[in-house]
Amino acid sequence: MRKLGLVLSSIILCSTSLLCEQGAAHAAPQTARQALIEMLFSKTPGTFLKHLPAATRGALEESGALKNLEQYSLIASQLQTQGKRLETFETGSVLVSTEDPKTGQKVEVIVENDALRGDEDEIELSFQAYKSGQAQRTPFMPRTTFGMKMEAGIWKLNEIAVTIRLPLADRDFLRSITDAMKGQAAALAASSAGQTSPRNDTSVQVAGDDRAVIGAMRTILTAEVTYATTYPTAGFACTLSYLDGFGGSERNEHQAMLIHSGLASGKRYGYVFSISDCGGAPANAFHLTAVPNANSYGRKAFCADQSNVIRSSTDGNAATCLASGTPVP
Repeated sequence: MRKLGLVLSSIILCSTSLLCEQGAAHAAPQTARQALIEMLFSKTPGTFLKHLPAATRGALEESGALKNLEQYSLIASQLQTQGKRLETFETGSVLVSTEDPKTGQKVEVIVENDALRGDEDEIELSFQAYKSGQAQRTPFMPRTTFGMKMEAGIWKLNEIAVTIRLPLADRDFLRSITDAMKGQAAALAASSAGQTSPRNDTSVQVAGDDRAVIGAMRTILTAEVTYATTYPTAGFACTLSYLDGFGGSERNEHQAMLIHSGLASGKRYGYVFSISDCGGAPANAFHLTAVPNANSYGRKAFCADQSNVIRSSTDGNAATCLASGTPVP
């Protein structure tokens, strides 16, 4: 009987210890990274507001804008409704991965740094896009830092900082700058030559304008990446005017102040620039086209999408370019 009692006592002690361990694990405090994931990607309404500072919520409530922010806590549901795959990771180098099986587009949000200091944590994120498994490069490298701060036992989003790194020794970045400069110089040289050699003037001007158009395309594509990074709930800008906005009081998703107003008008270098096949919340795909205007003949059409690969077609038709255009070197 004594041995049986000892066995029963041991079982009870082990069970109690196991329950205590499970309770402790269940009660583990939420990390700042987990709070950020919950805030942006939880399917539960209200989680976005839960992680806003009390002062921010009070100001929004007073202005009547509090209810409008409920949509930001439903990003995951919106993506899944559109047939996109979304994964979040509480540990490791990747925070979020989203993929569209239909287009082969994939975007990963990379954790570059997670600096926890007491009741504050700065989480620095970068973005990497893939097309059919191939990493896509962009000359501009935007990064976003989320400053989290503990308030009343809950991690709150206290600050957001967006930085853009300009790799001045990067070949792609230099090409986007020099192509536009060469195009302007060639066009100026052609106009200065007068009527001395009409055939040569035309060929030089066409080549120069093509380089200028390609440079303008790269400018818009870079602005799209920056826009999508700055306004993740909106995604890519579906109209050129959203990338403009100079002269407004402050930047927002309807006037991002990323490109010159002349280019944002959609008419430049004898071409008409436009964005199409873009929509959703957030918009994660688009088509950018540049076609010759009515006064231009024998010119190429140029096109690109969110992969940032610029293509061209000799018939000057946007549909041909999108379907079977040749990549621009």
